[in-house]
Amino acid sequence: MLRYVALILLIVLIALEVKLWAGQGGMAEVWRLEKAVAEQKAQNERLKSRNDALAAEVENLKTGDEAVEERARSELGLIKPGETFYQVVESTQPANRGNDGGR
Repeated sequence: MLRYVALILLIVLIALEVKLWAGQGGMAEVWRLEKAVAEQKAQNERLKSRNDALAAEVENLKTGDEAVEERARSELGLIKPGETFYQVVESTQPANRGNDGGR
């Protein structure tokens, strides 16, 4: 009789171990969820730093004239009254410097 009780307890223990490691809500799922949480936290940090940078840029554009002026000059090509705009265009062909290769 004691053998049967010990055998039943052993079977129950094995079943509980299997459920603990492989069943729903088991350790494998806990590890998977912990990894997903860590990845989400890392992504949240990246997005938070990006949002902070954008918020700082918005605040700078709202309060600082220099930032607005810089944007107008670089993105729209605007100039102040009295300034002269010069555009330098680089040649696509190499310049001939009077050296004909020793001919």
